[in-house]
Amino acid sequence: MRQLIVRVPKGYGADVLDIAQRYQGAKLACSNAIADNASVELVFVHLSNRKVENFLEDLEPLPQLHVTLFPTGAIVLKPPPEEAPEQVRNVTDLSPIEVFLAGLQSVGSWKGFLGYSAVGGAVVWTGLFTNSSYLLVAAMLIAPFAGPAANVAIATARGDTTLLWQGLRRYFAAIGVTIGVAAVLSLILAQDVATASMVSTSEISIVSVLLPLAAGTAGALNLFQSERSSLVSGAATGMLVAASLAPPAGLIGMAAAIGRWNMVVSGVFALLLQLAGINLAGTIVFRLYGLSARGARYHRGRQRVFPAVLGTTIAMLAALLVWQFSNAPNLQRSSRAQRAEADVQQVVEGGNLAHLVEANARFTRSDISGQNTLLVNVYVQPKPEVTASTEDIRQQLTRNIQSYFIQQDYDVTPLVDVSVLEPPGG
Repeated sequence: MRQLIVRVPKGYGADVLDIAQRYQGAKLACSNAIADNASVELVFVHLSNRKVENFLEDLEPLPQLHVTLFPTGAIVLKPPPEEAPEQVRNVTDLSPIEVFLAGLQSVGSWKGFLGYSAVGGAVVWTGLFTNSSYLLVAAMLIAPFAGPAANVAIATARGDTTLLWQGLRRYFAAIGVTIGVAAVLSLILAQDVATASMVSTSEISIVSVLLPLAAGTAGALNLFQSERSSLVSGAATGMLVAASLAPPAGLIGMAAAIGRWNMVVSGVFALLLQLAGINLAGTIVFRLYGLSARGARYHRGRQRVFPAVLGTTIAMLAALLVWQFSNAPNLQRSSRAQRAEADVQQVVEGGNLAHLVEANARFTRSDISGQNTLLVNVYVQPKPEVTASTEDIRQQLTRNIQSYFIQQDYDVTPLVDVSVLEPPGG
């Protein structure tokens, strides 16, 4: 429940109590006080989270209304004592006004915000440079991307252009600082080649759009959960948002510093995909929970802004997906590599030479002009009835696999290495 203190001129306390009783307010009390050299009444109200905004809306006609809303939950215990376990279980979602005000409060100091962005950029650079996954996790915890992401979605749902531009400005400022720090560090330390983590981050799957959609949904759901009802911490959902944004931002800076423009394109695509997906999913969840252009103590939203911004987000997401599916294999490398491994298994098992032991396919970090290099390592075991030599098996399977990739229009240069392994006593 939420605790509110409502201050009204003397004589209006009874009106506040009547309104609070209509919303099943608990622990209601009214007392006289002096404020600004005038007699006033203070009304103490405890309400279910979801009823706060409607309660405030009904209070607005009262003159000289002052409201103090405590942002933390209160545990209200009423007689009889034996019902206390049931009373404390009555935990509800937050009201839209609380989520909106919390979003406004998160627009804090630029100095601290940019400082965290710079530190996050340094940590993500270190993780990508040293291939340290735990440092990438640390960067996701530090990078302050979740706040601006939530505010952009809140502003879209509310139709609030002022908050929208504030959120976008902080969004791109944080991303720009992260990119800049990563680029400067790569230049200072004279990085020459892409690391394995950079290559892995640059490889995009055809299902990559699911991550920002999940991040936006989880982030919005978490903001509406009461602090005592959420099973997932805010830090975890914030990390999910940062996981969508921090590694691609660091990749762009590092790849630009070493001239790997194909990786820069992958990073920019990933970054734009995350921004659109997070905003789309978050906005839809916020609207479902009741965030709209008009609300208690909020009249800045415009009805036509919501469909306009949401439509732009959907169009942007659709354009990115069209770009991805029309630009194979560059923006589908992760999926293509997995498909290649499955196809290798099909080619080997479909022949009569050997059994497949293991197949690995990956796009390399080499930057050979005019080709997409797909490195395929295949390990096979000859079938017992095969009399061909090990070298003949290797050459035949190599030709078969390369021919298959060319016939299937993979648009890659397949470099295939087949290793023929003999079992003990073979």
